[in-house]
Amino acid sequence: MSCVQRDCLSREQQLRRSYYEVLRDELDQFVLGYSLIGSYNNFLRLRTPYPFVELRELKPRARIPSIEFDAQNSFLIIFSEDFIDKKHKKYIRYFDANKTTKHNLLRHKYFPDVENFNRDLKFFETNNFFSLLRSLLPIDYALLIQRNQQSKVRYALTHFHVRVDWPISQAAEDLAIDLRYISKDLYEKGEKYAEDFQKKFFEYYGVPIMSGGRRTAAIVAAQYFRQLPGITTIYVASSESRNLLRIDEKGVSKSVLVQLQGNEVKKLADSISITQNSFTKNYVVARNKKKFVCILDVRYNHTSQALPPADRKLRELIPDTNWLSVSEEYILPKPSVLKYPPIPHKMVYL
Repeated sequence: MSCVQRDCLSREQQLRRSYYEVLRDELDQFVLGYSLIGSYNNFLRLRTPYPFVELRELKPRARIPSIEFDAQNSFLIIFSEDFIDKKHKKYIRYFDANKTTKHNLLRHKYFPDVENFNRDLKFFETNNFFSLLRSLLPIDYALLIQRNQQSKVRYALTHFHVRVDWPISQAAEDLAIDLRYISKDLYEKGEKYAEDFQKKFFEYYGVPIMSGGRRTAAIVAAQYFRQLPGITTIYVASSESRNLLRIDEKGVSKSVLVQLQGNEVKKLADSISITQNSFTKNYVVARNKKKFVCILDVRYNHTSQALPPADRKLRELIPDTNWLSVSEEYILPKPSVLKYPPIPHKMVYL
């Protein structure tokens, strides 16, 4: 696996990485708004109480209730720093039939203004890019944003309805080899060992073993794209988990809506020396009676068992050990806010 850290790159590649990260910052804000605030507003329109995620569900290895909520916005986005070579089409299924073109979009009801579709809309820097993205998010499978093949720095939403067809067993095997739990074959230590490691594969990416299609496709894609030279960011939101899961070169994070009491809001405002009114204006996305609805972002670190051993020697899997730990928790500003930073605030373990 090639080095993807910025200091490993050429000057040209560093500039492209910087541009990619600027675009990713914008995409972060959009998906937070769509997956969390947009879903909350869907429930309001239906006059249905929003099913806030219980904080215990954000703990590593937590069991999540298997209830799907139709009002929760669901999607899968793959944002690749590089252009995906055609040799990868065996497992990442993107073809001419699902390119983002007017001809292909006419076959789908989701794009509302297809007659006025302009092919430049698919490029990230265009004014209506996020309108196009929003209209395509309800389509099954994944949306693919990647570097335009004809440009070194231009990114586009090139394909929709992209299937990730790499088998879970192969994805788990790839991770197991990298972490030195096997030498070359997932079943080399027996069927029980292979089954245990596939469970740990799900844990490595912060999702339950029985996760639905989008989340499973997301973690398989995250593992597959590690073999590409650039970095990749995966965003997935499901109607079951009610969180936004983000997987990138730094690891895993989850964002959810939480309710804060008035005294918590006062402490948070005081911690960054702003008034409660200013906090409400810049951090509170909704009010639920006397409670304040905010965005909590939880970031995870991999434990030593989920990192390659320093000596690169083969080791045995211990299924009962944790592979993730909560590293940081922040209350995020609203997606439209530029001036204010995330505020550290522990909620998962109290």
